[in-house]
Amino acid sequence: MLTKINHIGIAVKSLDESLPFYRDQLGIPFLGLEEIEEQKVKVAMLQVGESKIELLEPTSEESPVAKFIEKNGPGIHHIAYEVEDIEMAIQKLLACGSRMVDEKPRRGAHGTLIAFVHPKSSNGILTELCQAGHELVL
Repeated sequence: MLTKINHIGIAVKSLDESLPFYRDQLGIPFLGLEEIEEQKVKVAMLQVGESKIELLEPTSEESPVAKFIEKNGPGIHHIAYEVEDIEMAIQKLLACGSRMVDEKPRRGAHGTLIAFVHPKSSNGILTELCQAGHELVL
Protein backbone atom coordinates (compact mmCIF):
# COMPACT_ATOMS: atom_id res chain seq x y z
CA MET A 1 0.00 0.00 0.00
CA LEU A 2 2.73 2.53 0.93
CA THR A 3 5.45 3.26 -1.61
CA LYS A 4 7.67 5.79 0.23
CA ILE A 5 7.67 8.71 2.62
CA ASN A 6 6.39 11.54 0.44
CA HIS A 7 7.05 14.34 2.91
CA ILE A 8 7.30 15.44 6.50
CA GLY A 9 5.05 18.38 7.34
CA ILE A 10 6.53 20.98 9.70
CA ALA A 11 4.30 23.67 11.19
CA VAL A 12 5.98 27.09 11.28
CA LYS A 13 4.84 30.53 12.36
CA SER A 14 6.46 32.24 9.38
CA LEU A 15 7.80 30.90 6.09
CA ASP A 16 9.88 34.06 5.68
CA GLU A 17 11.66 33.30 8.96
CA SER A 18 11.85 29.50 8.63
CA LEU A 19 12.61 28.89 4.96
CA PRO A 20 16.16 30.35 4.98
CA PHE A 21 17.34 27.71 7.49
CA TYR A 22 16.24 24.80 5.29
CA ARG A 23 17.03 26.36 1.90
CA ASP A 24 20.14 28.42 2.63
CA GLN A 25 21.79 26.92 5.71
CA LEU A 26 20.99 23.24 5.09
CA GLY A 27 21.11 23.68 1.30
CA ILE A 28 17.89 21.76 0.64
CA PRO A 29 16.61 22.48 -2.89
CA PHE A 30 13.51 24.70 -2.79
CA LEU A 31 10.63 23.59 -5.04
CA GLY A 32 8.28 26.52 -4.55
CA LEU A 33 5.44 28.09 -2.61
CA GLU A 34 1.76 27.38 -2.84
CA GLU A 35 -1.30 28.54 -0.91
CA ILE A 36 -3.96 25.94 -0.17
CA GLU A 37 -6.96 28.13 0.61
CA GLU A 38 -9.30 25.36 1.79
CA GLN A 39 -6.69 24.23 4.35
CA LYS A 40 -5.80 27.84 5.28
CA VAL A 41 -2.04 27.35 4.83
CA LYS A 42 0.85 28.53 2.72
CA VAL A 43 3.23 25.71 1.86
CA ALA A 44 6.93 25.77 0.99
CA MET A 45 8.21 22.50 -0.47
CA LEU A 46 11.83 21.39 -0.34
CA GLN A 47 13.31 18.21 -1.88
CA VAL A 48 15.52 15.83 0.13
CA GLY A 49 16.41 12.77 -1.95
CA GLU A 50 13.15 11.01 -2.83
CA SER A 51 11.23 12.77 -0.04
CA LYS A 52 10.23 16.34 0.70
CA ILE A 53 10.01 18.71 3.64
CA GLU A 54 6.73 20.66 3.67
CA LEU A 55 6.81 23.86 5.72
CA LEU A 56 3.27 24.89 6.69
CA GLU A 57 2.40 28.47 7.65
CA PRO A 58 -1.19 29.12 8.74
CA THR A 59 -3.00 31.89 6.87
CA SER A 60 -5.82 32.11 9.41
CA GLU A 61 -6.30 31.58 13.13
CA GLU A 62 -8.96 29.04 12.09
CA SER A 63 -6.36 26.88 10.34
CA PRO A 64 -5.71 23.45 11.87
CA VAL A 65 -2.01 24.32 11.62
CA ALA A 66 -2.55 27.52 13.64
CA LYS A 67 -4.34 25.48 16.30
CA PHE A 68 -1.50 22.94 16.28
CA ILE A 69 1.10 25.71 16.79
CA GLU A 70 -0.99 27.28 19.55
CA LYS A 71 -1.20 23.96 21.40
CA ASN A 72 2.24 22.46 20.64
CA GLY A 73 4.43 25.21 19.24
CA PRO A 74 6.18 24.96 15.86
CA GLY A 75 7.44 21.51 14.90
CA ILE A 76 6.63 18.27 13.14
CA HIS A 77 2.94 18.32 12.24
CA HIS A 78 2.52 15.14 10.19
CA ILE A 79 4.19 12.46 8.12
CA ALA A 80 2.90 11.73 4.62
CA TYR A 81 3.21 8.36 2.96
CA GLU A 82 2.84 8.04 -0.78
CA VAL A 83 0.32 5.53 -2.07
CA GLU A 84 -0.44 4.40 -5.61
CA ASP A 85 -4.22 4.35 -5.14
CA ILE A 86 -5.52 6.63 -2.40
CA GLU A 87 -9.13 5.49 -2.69
CA MET A 88 -8.09 1.87 -2.15
CA ALA A 89 -5.80 2.84 0.75
CA ILE A 90 -8.65 4.73 2.48
CA GLN A 91 -11.02 1.80 2.05
CA LYS A 92 -8.45 -0.65 3.43
CA LEU A 93 -7.85 1.50 6.51
CA LEU A 94 -11.58 1.94 7.11
CA ALA A 95 -12.12 -1.83 6.73
CA CYS A 96 -9.42 -2.41 9.36
CA GLY A 97 -11.21 -0.05 11.77
CA SER A 98 -9.00 3.02 11.38
CA ARG A 99 -10.57 6.39 12.05
CA MET A 100 -10.10 8.75 9.11
CA VAL A 101 -10.15 12.54 9.11
CA ASP A 102 -10.89 12.27 5.37
CA GLU A 103 -12.95 9.38 4.05
CA LYS A 104 -12.63 10.83 0.54
CA PRO A 105 -9.47 12.34 -0.96
CA ARG A 106 -9.09 16.07 -1.25
CA ARG A 107 -6.67 18.37 -3.04
CA GLY A 108 -3.24 18.82 -1.54
CA ALA A 109 -0.20 20.84 -2.54
CA HIS A 110 1.49 20.37 -5.92
CA GLY A 111 -1.34 18.48 -7.62
CA THR A 112 -1.66 15.67 -5.09
CA LEU A 113 -4.64 13.89 -3.64
CA ILE A 114 -4.50 13.59 0.15
CA ALA A 115 -6.37 12.04 3.06
CA PHE A 116 -5.50 12.11 6.75
CA VAL A 117 -5.69 9.25 9.22
CA HIS A 118 -6.82 10.43 12.66
CA PRO A 119 -3.99 10.41 15.23
CA LYS A 120 -6.12 8.21 17.53
CA SER A 121 -5.76 5.44 14.95
CA SER A 122 -2.05 5.98 14.30
CA ASN A 123 -0.41 6.05 17.73
CA GLY A 124 -0.77 9.81 18.17
CA ILE A 125 0.84 10.76 14.84
CA LEU A 126 -1.18 12.68 12.27
CA THR A 127 -0.66 10.51 9.18
CA GLU A 128 -1.29 11.66 5.64
CA LEU A 129 -1.83 9.47 2.61
CA CYS A 130 -0.64 11.18 -0.56
CA GLN A 131 -1.19 10.18 -4.19
CA ALA A 132 1.17 12.21 -6.36
CA GLY A 133 0.48 13.71 -9.73
CA HIS A 134 -3.31 13.86 -9.78
CA GLU A 135 -5.77 16.70 -9.68
CA LEU A 136 -8.98 16.24 -7.71
CA VAL A 137 -12.03 16.21 -9.94
CA LEU A 138 -15.16 17.50 -8.19
